Amino acid sequence: MDLRFDGKVVMITGASKGIGRAMAKGFADSGAKVVINYNSSQAEAESLLKDIHKNGGEAIIVQADVSKKEDVDRLFDQALDAYGRIDVLVNNAGVLLQRASIEAYAEEMWDRVYAVNVKSAFLCSQKVIPIMKKQGGGKIINLSSQAARNGGGSGSVPYASAKGAVLTFTKGLAKELAPHNILVNAIAPGVIATPFHDEYTPPELRKKITANIPLGREGTPEECVGATLLLASSAADYITGETIEVNGGNLMD
Repeated sequence: MDLRFDGKVVMITGASKGIGRAMAKGFADSGAKVVINYNSSQAEAESLLKDIHKNGGEAIIVQADVSKKEDVDRLFDQALDAYGRIDVLVNNAGVLLQRASIEAYAEEMWDRVYAVNVKSAFLCSQKVIPIMKKQGGGKIINLSSQAARNGGGSGSVPYASAKGAVLTFTKGLAKELAPHNILVNAIAPGVIATPFHDEYTPPELRKKITANIPLGREGTPEECVGATLLLASSAADYITGETIEVNGGNLMD
């Protein structure tokens, strides 16, 4: 099985921390040229770039709020200026913002959750499609969540429903793009030990959730990389519209 990406260009949104950061390292270690997008975490993006270069990899960092079309246009312009092509797009950018009941949730917060989790995937996919068509094909990988399957934990209905939209977007786009040899899949992480949960999930809730995971622990960002590399590789050239669950057995579909 060939999971090398020599000569390939991979763009990952929201890649400065957590799962996106691990993916960037994984693709770079596998020979890809990586376009690392970040929004506000410049220091983390710069340290990631240094780590990749230190290990002999090739990457660039580009600041962009991928929920805004003008930023997405600039992101892709810089990526094409640097590398001339994009073979894999990983729509990883996501945010929960806060845990609150629907009754208490502010409209602007709801809109921002959907903008970062769903609209960003739409805008980036829309931008990459003509590029991939011209190249004869490509891979798009979206980041959903276990929350899309079970409604999420306490106070996370907006996030869970947004990630559910990502699942549906993945399936619909896979059908639309199959005739162009552009394959669209997703991964749905469960509870992964990232800054995301450090910020939004109280320790007592994490402990309760972890107690129900058959493997008995949270996952690591690095444990999300293998499924992503597989879906991006030639080994998955007959897989589209699929979602791989990465959750330690906490949800079995």
